[in-house]
Amino acid sequence: MKNRYRVFRRGWGTFYCEDLVTKKQTTLGTRDKDEAFRLVAAKNETEEAPAFSLHLARVYWKAGDPAAAQRTWQHVMDEIPKLKTGETQHRWLTAIKDKAFASIRNLVVLETQAEHFLKVLENGSISTNIYLRRIHNFALDMNWLPWPVLPKKRWPAIKFKEKRGITWEEHQAIVARELNPERKAFYQLAWHLGAAQSDIAFLEAENIDWEHSVISFARKKTGSIAIMRFDEDVAEILRDLPDSGPLFPYLRTVRAGDRATEFHQRCVGLKIKGVTLHSYRYAWAERAKTAGYPERFAQEALGHNSKAVHRAYARKANVELPSLGEYERQRKMFAEGKVAEPVAKIVNA
Repeated sequence: MKNRYRVFRRGWGTFYCEDLVTKKQTTLGTRDKDEAFRLVAAKNETEEAPAFSLHLARVYWKAGDPAAAQRTWQHVMDEIPKLKTGETQHRWLTAIKDKAFASIRNLVVLETQAEHFLKVLENGSISTNIYLRRIHNFALDMNWLPWPVLPKKRWPAIKFKEKRGITWEEHQAIVARELNPERKAFYQLAWHLGAAQSDIAFLEAENIDWEHSVISFARKKTGSIAIMRFDEDVAEILRDLPDSGPLFPYLRTVRAGDRATEFHQRCVGLKIKGVTLHSYRYAWAERAKTAGYPERFAQEALGHNSKAVHRAYARKANVELPSLGEYERQRKMFAEGKVAEPVAKIVNA
């Protein structure tokens, strides 16, 4: 059989390889003649017997890493949570219990074929897709895989369910029906602060600076310090909460998943669909954008390091922009002290 690849050298420099079918030329990255011919011979052998070459590559890989012959995907999954802490570790411990992973748990990593992953993705959910990608990438980063099982372009697209903010009417209905004063105050603060549910649940009286009307706390997810100014509406809620120690002594002892379940039960009772506790953060971002609140202030308040993430939260804000001419007239009148500073109009607020 005629070889597909040939070696050539440009002047007295680096050796190159030419594909005689496509005429594509690539550098071999060496000036050593013997090494160049070995590399091209290997390419030609792979072309003639790809299955054998793949098997040979695995043999060499196992020789360099003795544990590779027994390392399974369960071993990979067990190693990842060890590098995590807090809620992130808990999410990983929950994710790796996914039943869809059953078919690859005891499968040796080096013996994994694309169809094995495709079967997992077929039997799994969006979460399975997300975590399998991370497990796969972890194995690559640790050099436990010599090459990707699935190329990036062959992974099924991740399609999340549509997310939205809770409306004022929905929030009012939930608060009106809530008989437990601690939960009622919790939902009310979620509306006004837009903080993550765990950050609110772990607030303490010592986090409140009454003199300057400021609440400060360390975010659970990032550890960064959040400093939020509050108005009289929030002050009225805070006055009904304990004046020392935890503001929510019961809710802070409940897992985040259980707080979310309790909220979901209230939504079901009121026939409210499509919202979760996290929807309060979307609502806050949408309200801020609609009111013309500076994006950098809103981004800081919600703890978003990325503008792209923040804009994803606020993308459904319903804002009506004035025409340029109208805006210029308003700016001129504002400069003359005749009107307040022009902002975007609120629609269906």
